[in-house]
Amino acid sequence: MVGAIVQARMTSTRLPGKVLRMIKERPVIDYLFERLLHCKRLDTAVLATTTNQQDDLLEEYAVRMNLQCFRGSEEDVLDRFWGAARTFNIEHIVRITADCPLIDPKICDRVIETYLIETPDYVVTGPRFAEGLDCEIFSLNALETSHKNAIKKSEREHVTLYINNHPELFRTIIIENETDDSQYRFTVDEPQDYDVVTHIIDALYRDGHFPFNAGEIKHYLDLHPEIVSLNSGITRNEGLILSLEKDKKDR
Repeated sequence: MVGAIVQARMTSTRLPGKVLRMIKERPVIDYLFERLLHCKRLDTAVLATTTNQQDDLLEEYAVRMNLQCFRGSEEDVLDRFWGAARTFNIEHIVRITADCPLIDPKICDRVIETYLIETPDYVVTGPRFAEGLDCEIFSLNALETSHKNAIKKSEREHVTLYINNHPELFRTIIIENETDDSQYRFTVDEPQDYDVVTHIIDALYRDGHFPFNAGEIKHYLDLHPEIVSLNSGITRNEGLILSLEKDKKDR
């Protein structure tokens, strides 16, 4: 079974409660799950949140939307994924973060198809994709190996970091974008990101229509550079960078 495990929590450091913030009277996470429904290669999608009381709201959201939900460790996200994958019998895990409401179903399908055809341990989008369109898939065996052997806090917090740190153990395929769109940022990690995504959804979202794709978003932003500038100064993968710095301090 190919399943998306969507990690989410309410206690984000930079933008608390971001995944349930409203855009056009719907929570941010709603747009993500709607777009995942259009992924032809996905068999299921699971919301993986924490056991913190603050995240009761996310479990309530899952129940209300008839979504499968798993609750586990806040800090040990790797263990949370391991628990979710085993609980719902997911053999091929697509990792998605809930702060990426504009994920492109076609990009996800391309990643999944490459994985199913080439049968590596891990397939991931490269850095030429806009932040927020990231998608990756890995095998249950790769997840198990990571879960058993990852020691660093950063490798427990960032699910595929152990895989990336050990290329000698895992066969990896990186799918690169045809154009360099790394200057665009479609994730919701900071207040400025929320403003950008709100602009995009207000302009492009049409209820009941197939989700607008990455190309349409790019075209809209190219016409509105003032919107791109709102979050252009934010460092990409800021959370990972901070986690790696903490590792150095713990040595």
